Amino acid sequence: MAEKPIRFGIIGCADIARKLSRAITLAPNAELSAVASRSLDKASAFAKANNFPPSAKIYGSYEDLLDDPEIDAVYVPLPTSLHVKWACLVAQKKKHILLEKPVGLNVTELDKIVEACEANGVQIMDGTMWIHNPRTHKMKEFLNDKERFGELKNMHSCFTFAGDEDFLKNDIRVKSDLDALGALGDAGWYGIRSILWAVDYELPKTVTALPGPVLNEAGVILSCGAALHWEDGKVATFHCSFLAHLTMDITAIGTAGTLHLNDFIIPFGEKEASFTTVSKSGFTDLVTGWVPVPSQHTVTTDLPQEACMVTEFARLVGNIKANGAKPDPKWPSISRKTQLILDAVTTSIAQGSKPVEI
Repeated sequence: MAEKPIRFGIIGCADIARKLSRAITLAPNAELSAVASRSLDKASAFAKANNFPPSAKIYGSYEDLLDDPEIDAVYVPLPTSLHVKWACLVAQKKKHILLEKPVGLNVTELDKIVEACEANGVQIMDGTMWIHNPRTHKMKEFLNDKERFGELKNMHSCFTFAGDEDFLKNDIRVKSDLDALGALGDAGWYGIRSILWAVDYELPKTVTALPGPVLNEAGVILSCGAALHWEDGKVATFHCSFLAHLTMDITAIGTAGTLHLNDFIIPFGEKEASFTTVSKSGFTDLVTGWVPVPSQHTVTTDLPQEACMVTEFARLVGNIKANGAKPDPKWPSISRKTQLILDAVTTSIAQGSKPVEI
């Protein structure tokens, strides 16, 4: 008998929740079952605009949705400052949590959330979508290939976009009381995660913020970067900004090859995504070109990456519900490592770009 789909509720009608509503609809093992807002009218309008099924419940408070015994899992797209309160409440209600990133304002908040999940036997996963794209798995095969890539020596990751005047003045991501980590929490999270992914989640020895971070009048980061150093000599850097043109680049350099891509967070198209690799490059005889030149690899997918994320999360929840499985500790573990480096960057910025040991 086919397993029943995991029934999702959403608390909060943030813009990103539109994307996840569609992802839940597309995922074969999930269904949209409820949405809650502090305004019943807003929740109703959100459900109508995002094609919720007629059976979906509409709630005028977050608490009412969490009290619904028919909801298995909750997607939480609230501002970061509200995560620790509401994620802990979700866990206490024995509901599994798909939580927007960053998980918390610092690792202390993250630990409180994870402890609540562990105490209540619920799965938690953060909303880093690109990790679940089939392209990501193919790229990792290249990075793990000692013949084609060798040993990772250097990596750079960049995510920037140019916020307009309204964004830089009014968006929650520039408000110290809502998302105090600013560009570091919103965009830098992806760069940090990409670096950890490339090194199999081995934490660096030190993290050093690059000089010249840009902060707004409220002290929220609008642009910054950092360098990460490992004991074995690996070095990685990332840059994140609300002040520069849309860019989503990764360059990973090994002893035998190089990986490039230019759309790592949101692919140029949702049904296929590409990356380039090159191994053992050299110059032509007269040094007028490369031999070999980089080759492009395209990976197709039936589901967009956000639906792949929901599918994997729902699979884990279904296994817990049907088979009494334990929550997968991989996901909170990599969230915590990402948050640890985030914390180190903020500390290094506050200390004038001094190295911070992890």
